[in-house]
Amino acid sequence: MQETFHNAHAGRLDSVLAALLCTSRNQAAQLLKAGAVTVNGIARSASWKLCGGEEICVCAKQAKQQQTAQEITLDVQILYEDECLLVLNKPPMLVVHGAPSVREPTLCDWLAQKGYCLSTLAGENRHGIVHRLDKQTSGAIVIAKDNATHSALSAQLQSRELGRYYLAIVDRELREDTIFACDMARAPHNRLKMGKVPQGKGRFSQSLFVNLAPSLRGDSALVAAKLKTGRTHQIRCHLENLGRHILGDRLYGYRGGYDGRIMLHAYLLYLTHPKTQESLILKAPLFLDMLRYLSQNYDRERIDEVLGHGSIIAAFGLLDERLHASGTE
Repeated sequence: MQETFHNAHAGRLDSVLAALLCTSRNQAAQLLKAGAVTVNGIARSASWKLCGGEEICVCAKQAKQQQTAQEITLDVQILYEDECLLVLNKPPMLVVHGAPSVREPTLCDWLAQKGYCLSTLAGENRHGIVHRLDKQTSGAIVIAKDNATHSALSAQLQSRELGRYYLAIVDRELREDTIFACDMARAPHNRLKMGKVPQGKGRFSQSLFVNLAPSLRGDSALVAAKLKTGRTHQIRCHLENLGRHILGDRLYGYRGGYDGRIMLHAYLLYLTHPKTQESLILKAPLFLDMLRYLSQNYDRERIDEVLGHGSIIAAFGLLDERLHASGTE
């Protein structure tokens, strides 16, 4: 897929390209380094001086096919697709993109094998990836098919116009629906996890949490989370500081009898379509392991009621109103 711009600006190529794509100068430089940009048909360096009047072409190269004789078979459900973007329901235990330590197929491998032509702003190994989910976390993830869409969605992610409502099964109910905020950084005694640090020593983070349903025996609870910021392990870290732990999340202190994957799912994804400006809310159905646990341990009528996306959004609306009225937002 190729985008062509008729440049009217003078200046360094990376700066002009960043402005044309509505992205950062660093991302523009990555595109130039990858050879995805030409000026009047010729690849140029980031520091090339433009005078105005040039034709700049940006080629979103098709993701490289996975080199394997066996087809990658993954349970990936398409929730929405058009010429600009793709929204998928990522199954649990699937890594989003490759890394030196990753040996199994990734979501990026699946996208490559399906032959999708995707944005290149995130780099060679992360074509199309606007945001990510942890390996054990399931649910909605949006993929950009071109660089303009990727830039627009990244801006929405920063402004929180794009976001998700998460479902988590925790070891006991929250004391009340609440907001939690703190600065976060790598935990000094365990670099695999994030922790709360003194103000100014990390990055600010903020989450909203609401109770949805207690289990029949009172030994777990279904809660929902909405993020005001998007930090690594934010929900898991915040719940630990609230004295709650997601089932299966032993890294953050869960000590119960459940021994499956971390029960965290990105259930609803909302965004404004970059091209049509339509507001979209997309639901990612729960996977069998989470559905089975809820079916065996919760009142089914209550679960059916709270899993309606209107109920979840309304619950956060009430919490927002309460926090605004109290001046704690």
